[in-house]
Amino acid sequence: MTAGYLVLIVCVLVGVAFVTLLERKILGYIQIRKGPNKLGILGMLQPFSDAVKLFVKEQTFPKSSNFFPYYVSPVMSLFVALILWGVLPLDLGLLSLEMGVLFFLCCLSLGVYPLMGAGWSSNCKYSLLGSLRAVAQTISYEVSLAIVLLSILFLVGGFNLMGFNEFQEGFWFIWLAFPLAGVWFGSCLAEMNRTPFDFAEGESELVSGFNTEYSSGGFVLIFMAEYTSILFMSGVTVVLFLGGTLVSLSFYFKLVMVGFLFIWVRGTLPRLRYDKLMHLAWKSFLPLALNYLIFFMGMMSLFFYD
Repeated sequence: MTAGYLVLIVCVLVGVAFVTLLERKILGYIQIRKGPNKLGILGMLQPFSDAVKLFVKEQTFPKSSNFFPYYVSPVMSLFVALILWGVLPLDLGLLSLEMGVLFFLCCLSLGVYPLMGAGWSSNCKYSLLGSLRAVAQTISYEVSLAIVLLSILFLVGGFNLMGFNEFQEGFWFIWLAFPLAGVWFGSCLAEMNRTPFDFAEGESELVSGFNTEYSSGGFVLIFMAEYTSILFMSGVTVVLFLGGTLVSLSFYFKLVMVGFLFIWVRGTLPRLRYDKLMHLAWKSFLPLALNYLIFFMGMMSLFFYD
């Protein structure tokens, strides 16, 4: 099982490299330009060239930074993003956690600590503001995310993500709760600090946000953690709302389509105002998610009563 999990991690990291290429190509065509197309066939080697360039750059440590958390935070960030992949219902016999949904929520909550540590330990006002924004944003949208999960759990009746595949063999949950899928996708964008919720990296006012003081390897690890999380959340979205098993080609096609939506939103929408971000979480997403939760609770109680 350990060897299988290592193979999974290697495949995920290679996938992350090509997700960055896909994003740059899609954003290029949205902006009516080509994107990377010089290195290799259609720019296929560009991610590896970028990795080599970033890793051979000089590693800098600000004198005023708190060295240990500054150094460890990017490593922890990538570690949490990779360990999350143990939740997915892998039919290849690697892992199948009985309490997979709870493990997923715990790891998702844990992901904010490395980000907060990176901002605080840099001892830079821009980094600190970026990390504070990320903490407030994550706490706000995790509530909606958990309630959406709880709503679907009432239908499935178990915490193992394998059950979602069995229940969606003939009917996808997205048709039953399309607004709920929209809330889930919007909350995922906010959890991953993606446009239009990328306040932790607000370049226009915070230089580069929580990662302002990072360069070389530290920046690469933070970057990889973000895209690993995007790839993972695309997979979880497919499992929750679009069905399919990980041994079918249709699952990976749907995963790429959800990943495309993440990139499409980035190329289309401007960054929100911060008060709009909080209003969306507490005044729009939360009431809608709660209403669906009560609806599904009532529906299942009637079903079991009959």
